[in-house]
Amino acid sequence: MKTVTLQIEGMRCNGCALGVQGALKKLNQVKSVKVSFPDKTAELVCDEDAYDPKAIEAAVQGLGFRVKSGL
Repeated sequence: MKTVTLQIEGMRCNGCALGVQGALKKLNQVKSVKVSFPDKTAELVCDEDAYDPKAIEAAVQGLGFRVKSGL
């Protein structure tokens, strides 16, 4: 397993964080995810063999947010 911590720009509330968390949970490579609105972070545990940072970034961008760092 691979643990990744992302800095996410654009989240303005806990609802934003829940949306990001839900989108990331839908990815097959993501085994668990915890998103923190106050910290503007997402901590993911991913299947190392299936790790695809572009898919993670696309899921976040699809909600109108931006991955600032961590991929």
